[in-house]
Amino acid sequence: MRPPASPRISRRATLLAWVAIACLASAGGARDERAWRDFRGSCYCRAQGELTCTAELTERECTRRSKEALCDEWFWNERLACWSWGYGG
Repeated sequence: MRPPASPRISRRATLLAWVAIACLASAGGARDERAWRDFRGSCYCRAQGELTCTAELTERECTRRSKEALCDEWFWNERLACWSWGYGG
């Protein structure tokens, strides 16, 4: 006849369950991060003292294009269009 399951086995099972729950919870955060990166916005690039803007880019696209264009500095505004820097009229 076998002895009943030891407490060590049940502790392992409990630990395994907690690890599985933690993995599932962290997977949701990664999904939210990808969704955030899909937002489109304006990408500003300053090169040789001139500031230019390209509209409708994701943050990843902005970073890639700015590095390729050798921008001195760049920034991305989520969900905003390029601003013409004037008030018109």
